[in-house]
Amino acid sequence: MAALGDWDEVAAFAASLPGTVAGTYYGGPAIKSASSGRPVVTPSREPDSFCLHLDLDHKAMLLDVLPDRVWQTPHYAGWPAVLVRYGPDDGIGEWIGRALELAAARPRARAR
Repeated sequence: MAALGDWDEVAAFAASLPGTVAGTYYGGPAIKSASSGRPVVTPSREPDSFCLHLDLDHKAMLLDVLPDRVWQTPHYAGWPAVLVRYGPDDGIGEWIGRALELAAARPRARAR
């Protein structure tokens, strides 16, 4: 698996997964589930990180299991998204796939 060293690499990997589409989320770029329109990954304003959209249970587990790679700011506390530091794939690609499955299983997002 390729490195996920910056937003372009993360977006390219996520966009290569079946069932994804490039779009926007709160005015910024995003890779979303094609079936639900829900975000899977988005860039972060935090340096050297991207945002992975998961449910709260998976988020809590990742924060516990990968504390050197996965983190959050107070902005993300209580929200179903976690920050992931750019770097080698080392399993993060599988979590992007899981985020896609979770996004696809949710009802279609309402238009804003």
